Amino acid sequence: MRLTSAERVLFPEDGITKGELFAYYEQVAPALVPHLRDRPFTLKRYPHGIHGEVYFQKQAPRGMPASIRTRRFTTHPREGGSREVDFALVDSPEALLWMVQMNCVDMNAWYSRVDRPDRPDYVVFDLDPPDEPGGFEQAIEVARLVGELLDEVGLPGYPKTSGADGIHVLAPVKRRATYKETYAFAETASRLLEQRHPGLVTTQWLKKKRAGVLLDHRQNGWGKTIASVYSVRPKPGAPVSTPLRWEELKPGLRPTDFPMKVALQRLERHGDLYAPVLEEGRALGAAAKDLARLA
Repeated sequence: MRLTSAERVLFPEDGITKGELFAYYEQVAPALVPHLRDRPFTLKRYPHGIHGEVYFQKQAPRGMPASIRTRRFTTHPREGGSREVDFALVDSPEALLWMVQMNCVDMNAWYSRVDRPDRPDYVVFDLDPPDEPGGFEQAIEVARLVGELLDEVGLPGYPKTSGADGIHVLAPVKRRATYKETYAFAETASRLLEQRHPGLVTTQWLKKKRAGVLLDHRQNGWGKTIASVYSVRPKPGAPVSTPLRWEELKPGLRPTDFPMKVALQRLERHGDLYAPVLEEGRALGAAAKDLARLA
């Protein structure tokens, strides 16, 4: 895969170039590509660096190599109506590196795959901490509460830093549940934790009315994306969305602890801690019944 403008600085505070980003994704590709494979992909492009204008592009760009597959889906833009979109599929290291050539910094794909686009692989818990001192420590506490609740209902949960300011917890499920069902499960779980821990957990969308860590169940929906595991995020220091073991979620942890070099070292040391997300799905129905009893 040919790279142009390798010397372009994408992270001005750190001097990190497009070439260095390309090199990172080349090394992490064997672990990352399985998490993107067969999933409609949205390009999030930063041609002028992380502080410049960002371009979201669902339609596969003109000039994309013929080796990168596409699949067409009907989307419903916010402004109304419908639109047919040919989504790119990042099924290979070459496809991943072409996205870097297109100035993508983080990698964003659907929770479901093209063979069953209405059946997600996991429930997503997206934790958004308050913008205040100690906010991330609160997110760590809430992530552990999410993990404990998932244990109560018999679902495994896998945490990772978002790479930005928050934490993601993914609970893999068998591909029988619909997005409506995963949304309902995440909403019930989030509201239950809000009731159990008022002031620490909230489902309030409006930031000015919010107190505590937002558990955003709204992220569970058809066509939604979050930054994939091992994605570099468009933040100073180029932090990576990094999978963690539960015992690592403790006070003192920071999202900035995981730049590209550290993410690669951890991958070499531990292997892909997020591989079970694609391998250990459990039936959502039984867990939903247990959750309903708790609620």
